[in-house]
Amino acid sequence: MELPHSPSAERNKEPILEVLKKVIRPEDQRLLEVGSGTGQHAVYLAPFFPKMEWQPTEVSENLPALKARIKEEGSPNIKTPYRMKVGEDDFPIRSYDVILTINTFHIMSWKECKTFIKLISGRLQEGGKVLIYGPFNYNGKFTAPTNEEFDKTLREANPQSGIRAFEDVISAMFKNEFELVKDYEMPANNRLLYFRRLKFTGKR
Repeated sequence: MELPHSPSAERNKEPILEVLKKVIRPEDQRLLEVGSGTGQHAVYLAPFFPKMEWQPTEVSENLPALKARIKEEGSPNIKTPYRMKVGEDDFPIRSYDVILTINTFHIMSWKECKTFIKLISGRLQEGGKVLIYGPFNYNGKFTAPTNEEFDKTLREANPQSGIRAFEDVISAMFKNEFELVKDYEMPANNRLLYFRRLKFTGKR
């Protein structure tokens, strides 16, 4: 199988790694990556955290290629990828220390984004970390003309997709007992939002 290649994943993997090095602690044991795409992030990032179990996920149509890359290039701490479509599938009934999702919020509908936030609230103990990478709008405005063009392309392909408002994401996370720790500026007009779980209530 010829493995798919994402140029953007190659460009942003090192900046994402720099943030993960600041956020992930030695005691963190499990990371759930929602929407692992081509698997380029997982195979690059996971070896830097060899003691942490890295669980990739993807929707059905992308799963075979993801599994192939993990089998061919993955490190021992990367688990076998499994199917995860937000809005249809639940997360496994177990807790994680870190949940990472890269370039998914503008692909999912806003309803799916809110479902994602609700699901992760029941899979993180107090102090658990959430990292959301991608473009966001601030104060109702695009941060760059390229983001506005990208948003138009997304909505033409699927009216439910589109760049999300930073304020909406913050509000939804706050309602599910998360606090924003830091908003990192990333390449190509992207951001990496780092949240922390305030209180574990056992939601399912």
